[in-house]
Amino acid sequence: MWRSWVTGSRNRRRKKTCVFIMTPPPLRSCLGFLLKVSGSFSVSRNKLVAQAAALPHLHHLRKTMHYIAEERGRPHSPDYRIYFKTSEGKYVSPFHDIPLIAELEQDNGVPAKKPKRNEKEVLFNMVVEVPRWSNAKMEIATKEPLNPIKQDLKKGKLRYVANIFPHKGYIWNYGALPQTWEDPKHTDAETSCCGDNDPIDVCEIGTQVCFPGQVIQVKVLGILAMIDEGEMDWKVIAINAQDPDAKNLNNIEDVRKSRPGHLEATVDWFRKYKVPDGKPENQFGFNGQFKDKDFAVEIIKSTHEHWRALVQKQTNSEGIECKNISCCESPLKCSADEARDFVQSVRTSKAPAFGSPHPVSPDVDKWHFV
Repeated sequence: MWRSWVTGSRNRRRKKTCVFIMTPPPLRSCLGFLLKVSGSFSVSRNKLVAQAAALPHLHHLRKTMHYIAEERGRPHSPDYRIYFKTSEGKYVSPFHDIPLIAELEQDNGVPAKKPKRNEKEVLFNMVVEVPRWSNAKMEIATKEPLNPIKQDLKKGKLRYVANIFPHKGYIWNYGALPQTWEDPKHTDAETSCCGDNDPIDVCEIGTQVCFPGQVIQVKVLGILAMIDEGEMDWKVIAINAQDPDAKNLNNIEDVRKSRPGHLEATVDWFRKYKVPDGKPENQFGFNGQFKDKDFAVEIIKSTHEHWRALVQKQTNSEGIECKNISCCESPLKCSADEARDFVQSVRTSKAPAFGSPHPVSPDVDKWHFV
């Protein structure tokens, strides 16, 4: 079953279905490659209908540009998962198989036209975990095979971030950069803190409200050094490359000038969001000041190299599941058939058929004054 998404203005709305396509890259450091965004990828309506008719009604599929997000289980429940597939139907890991650097699309083997962009600009793929203004703490399940997105649990209960007045839920689209890893055994030279054992986080500040499992290409603008209970937890600030404001935002100072209060609100949000749960305020490196784009790219490059060591088993995995289908130098690479068989086995045991969302407690909408 295909899910349609309504876009457009309040008075004039239209339904739109998008498609995500992936070309798995070999395992290598890809930061020397230039990334640019191509035009839209077109698929015939008849082909989509035929594909949809052949699918069992066990899950919902969201087709967006590059990848298919396959939902299983009931949202707001412990068994809810979002798995990722290519347009060819191959299951992939959003952590290990989606390239860090977005590459030019090709249609029928013909290279896409290069957009008119600064030649030094590099765009990154971002896996959206949490839409703006929502509360469910969704995240890539780093310790599950193929790393689906799931809702985080704490002491057996589903996690929802508190609404810190005047904010509602997350104040940006929140997610991660694939093929990055904040190594818990690596001590940051600037803050003397070790990594948090997760992919590096991204706050996407564009106008579109995304959905969990969406993969977008982003321009990196800067980075914030958050310290969460003694662990280094970098927060990359970025904007969707297709956003109308993207051409005007090229660094962190552009954000500060054109969006008064946005960066200050971001620091305030990260400082206080755990306080309603009885936790202390989070701390920051560099006195809570954002570092610039060049600094951010160097941090991303470092976490990408740590990820390479992880999937090549050159470092302790710290419980991370590294099953993948595309990393040629990884001893943990599996075949597409093995990945499919795994997801099918999970379907009946842990992630049943897609269903209607579980009801959410009214407490999730409560405002907290901190």
